[in-house]
Amino acid sequence: MLNKTRYILGLLCVLLYTQVLAQIDKEQSDAAIIEATIEIIAENAEDEDIDFTTLFDELNFLIGHPINLNNCTGEDLSVLMMLNEIQINSLLSHIEMNGKFIAIYELQSISGFDLQTIANILPFVKVKRDFETMSITPKEVLKNGKHELFLRTQFLVEDQKGFLPIDSADLAASPNSRYLGSKPKIYTRYRFKYGRNISIGLTGEKDIGEEFFSGSQKQGYDYLSGHLFAKDLGVVKRLAIGDFQVQLGQGLTMWSGLAFGKSADVMNIKKSAQIIRPYTSVDENAFLRGAATTIAIKNFEVTTFFSKKKIDANISVSDTSSQEVIEVTSFQQSGSHATRSELEDKDAIGETIFGGNISYKTRRFRIGATVTNSEYSANLNRSLSEYSQFEFSSDANLNIGADYSFIFKNVNVFGEVSRSKNGGMAYLNGAIISLDPRLALSIFHRHFERDFQNLFSNAIGESSRNVNEKGWYLGAISRINRRWTLSAYYDVFEFPWLRFKTDAPSIGSEWLVQLNYKPSRTIEMYIRGRREVKQENAKDESEGIDYLVNRKRTYLRYHASYKVSDALRLKSRLEVSEFILGDGEREKGFLVYQDVSYKMEQAPVTFSFRFAMFETDTYNARIYAYETDVLYAFSIPAYFFRGTRMYVMARVKLLKRVDLWIRYSQTYFDDRSVISSGVTEIQGNTKSEVKAQLRIKF
Repeated sequence: MLNKTRYILGLLCVLLYTQVLAQIDKEQSDAAIIEATIEIIAENAEDEDIDFTTLFDELNFLIGHPINLNNCTGEDLSVLMMLNEIQINSLLSHIEMNGKFIAIYELQSISGFDLQTIANILPFVKVKRDFETMSITPKEVLKNGKHELFLRTQFLVEDQKGFLPIDSADLAASPNSRYLGSKPKIYTRYRFKYGRNISIGLTGEKDIGEEFFSGSQKQGYDYLSGHLFAKDLGVVKRLAIGDFQVQLGQGLTMWSGLAFGKSADVMNIKKSAQIIRPYTSVDENAFLRGAATTIAIKNFEVTTFFSKKKIDANISVSDTSSQEVIEVTSFQQSGSHATRSELEDKDAIGETIFGGNISYKTRRFRIGATVTNSEYSANLNRSLSEYSQFEFSSDANLNIGADYSFIFKNVNVFGEVSRSKNGGMAYLNGAIISLDPRLALSIFHRHFERDFQNLFSNAIGESSRNVNEKGWYLGAISRINRRWTLSAYYDVFEFPWLRFKTDAPSIGSEWLVQLNYKPSRTIEMYIRGRREVKQENAKDESEGIDYLVNRKRTYLRYHASYKVSDALRLKSRLEVSEFILGDGEREKGFLVYQDVSYKMEQAPVTFSFRFAMFETDTYNARIYAYETDVLYAFSIPAYFFRGTRMYVMARVKLLKRVDLWIRYSQTYFDDRSVISSGVTEIQGNTKSEVKAQLRIKF
């Protein structure tokens, strides 16, 4: 009897172990797909602090809950950000004319769906003949809903200046020279989801140097965010309570949260607005707090939203008796509250935003109108200079806009126009044209006046804000054959008014060319060239006269990825950069790295490793590269000066529903003895970070 019991227990362990290993292999492959998608979007942003949690969250959910092509809408497919509206319309028309899909391979018979496009979306879609209508009752939601809990901590090994001892006299003389709190960065997140219909979440974060359950943060986390989101509840198409994002049209009138610009995906110039979505990131500024809803009646949708929250600002004038803030000079965006001055700016003023959108849509046509109103409890009085004299500087703003999109055969035309309270205008128009299954074009024009004012405008443009810019963009992709794909874009723009470091109207251009080669399912490589040219003040200001010269940045890259086996994957990259200002010296740089991803066959453990060598003459020649990180965390560091960087990460599946990530990274500079400055200064030439994360699913 004892031997029989042992046999049964042993068999169960083997079955469980086999299941865990199979799941790890699939999740390793899924993670690689998601990372590749995000890297395409993120790499041109050239910003280490952008939070991609919401995007990662969406793609990670779709991996586990693929869209049924026989029971989906155009809005469902637009979430993928891998299909344009022409492709989406062709897919839905195919179903309408021929009936439901029998197999996923039928996608090959649809216009605009080549093998590479199908391969890109395969992890996120499925074909099932039965309609999957979910019964949204409290009992059903509680029974089949999924819970996730994340616990993460990270810290730098070396001591930053902000944590070093200091005597009271020096601290009194320089109160912002030291952090108030502790070293670790702490992140906690709980999420409950029922399909795509219900989402409930709570997120807390403590940044480096912030206090935690002490001092100014007796409640614990410096940042807390929560939401309740539901969709497809009868005529209520979307409902958000708590923290949420509103994304409308092409982002010219209202787009809160992450927005994407130009990238190697040259056809992705049209935004797929999700209207209302729950907020799950830790960017402490890019969200609304209140309530929003969309009511759908036949082909009409009406969206309304209201947000009221405190925001950080630099206080310039306040009432000494009531302590009421009367005037501020700027809004703070860092989200850090680790020093005395940062705490003084925290929640300095109130922000109230409300508005709405009404739209009429069919499968081929959409038109909508948007109104947003922003009010602040204190007057914003910027310290304006000549180049910035038209920027928003008041306590209220009103923006009105209209957007459209229609499909005619294989052409999708779209656009938006917007007007701010002061009369400033901005508009954009674009088209995506499928000339042939192997050739597609994209064209995009924008015109943003110098006095257009909108703090929630996030349309595609060359500048970080949609103001003082005119431009034309032309993109093309040619799928030469099953192995070769050529993509390119050319963007020419002008700035009719002055800009920072540019004391006259200026012009510029940018181009990108990329050739992809995929000889087999296990090997893929590409070469890429990108150059940006802008005008800027010359360094030589003899006789007190500023004149403009060209500032050129050039990047050349070779990238290769190879799947050796189900257990071993390799990625290699070589990239060189060049920066030139006018007739100045060429500032050059290079980066070379090797990635290894290995899944142990005898244990439920996956390792990711990178070793990189880099050297740049200056910071101007820096190179950005996306790194593998723990789930829902992101690392896109800038490589500059001379040294090496490495990281190693292990993911261990402790139990079927419990995962542990441990990551160690280190940057070594062989030409520096001090890293950074101010409170982040490190005496030495190494900067090391430890990160650990636990996920529990139940």
